[in-house]
Amino acid sequence: QLQLVESGGGLVQPGGSLRLSCTASTFTLGYYNIGWFRQAPGKDREGVSCISNSGETTNYADSVKGRFTISKNNVKSTVYLQMNSLKPEDTGIYYCAASPAFLGSRCMSHREYEYWGQGTQVTVSS
Repeated sequence: QLQLVESGGGLVQPGGSLRLSCTASTFTLGYYNIGWFRQAPGKDREGVSCISNSGETTNYADSVKGRFTISKNNVKSTVYLQMNSLKPEDTGIYYCAASPAFLGSRCMSHREYEYWGQGTQVTVSS
């Protein structure tokens, strides 16, 4: 059973920062493409960022470009999402997901992923 565990969420004021972590147990992240997704109440799940299995290719939603950075540490089997200059509209439950397939430009679609974490809540509010 492949398991992903997210951590690092919390309450932060607008303009603040958080770093989310997605850690894999029972498998090596180096073989998987990893995506970060978020879902706000009443809204569809949307792709935030994704990174290829090698870590060489990354993608970002237009709404987070220049503010969020995704990175991967295959030794620790952990993917990070550094979130800076947070806005209230960044609020939601953040999920990480893994896929063993090569996704290319499809990596921002939640339908391409097989394995999901339980999510971590991010709330941006003053």
